Amino acid sequence: MDKYEIVKKIEEFAPLQTQESWDASGWIVNLPDREITKILFALTITDDIINQAREKHCDMIISHHPLFFIPFEYKDINIYSAHTNLDRAEGGTSDLIIQKLGFKKSRNEDFVRIVELETPITTEELYNKLKKVFPKLRYVNNYGAKTVKSIGFCAGSGSEFIGQTDAFVTGDVKFHTASEAKKVIFDIGHFESEIFAPELLKKITGIGEKGVIAYEKSPFI
Repeated sequence: MDKYEIVKKIEEFAPLQTQESWDASGWIVNLPDREITKILFALTITDDIINQAREKHCDMIISHHPLFFIPFEYKDINIYSAHTNLDRAEGGTSDLIIQKLGFKKSRNEDFVRIVELETPITTEELYNKLKKVFPKLRYVNNYGAKTVKSIGFCAGSGSEFIGQTDAFVTGDVKFHTASEAKKVIFDIGHFESEIFAPELLKKITGIGEKGVIAYEKSPFI
């Protein structure tokens, strides 16, 4: 397989120029050989992921989270990452959450996806729907909202994008954000909100049995 042709498909879906200025999406390690035989798709590159790649005889890793520092022992395998450009892309990480929940997206607001329901649902109904997909979620409802009609979604750590919707779904909500929230906020976990990214990346590349999804679990027990 030509690794540059594979990466081209990802960049057509999620152009590199759309990543945030602080991000490090793109080639992390680009070895001289153009041809590769097998790819490991992962959320986050760790020692365990590197070991999985070696055990499965993969000569390339495609991840969602990039590396900002590259350990020396990682430099013998091709590594490519699509991070905030994949988050921003149409059909990206936040869209996946909506799809998994069976909702229909109404519009985009940069990283945030908005669902406007035709009929309001109770906060309890939304909680139960989310819990089936994200069993470790936690939420705040400081003002005791009974129903919601508009819901914002942002995969990863997206509490900075909380807008004017009745409810907001994201990961990594901080204490003070939760304490001061004037709407219903569901924290589904950073890992949980983005764990579908490797599946998406594999789908984008169109690779079949030559692509393997890494085994990963949340660091939180």
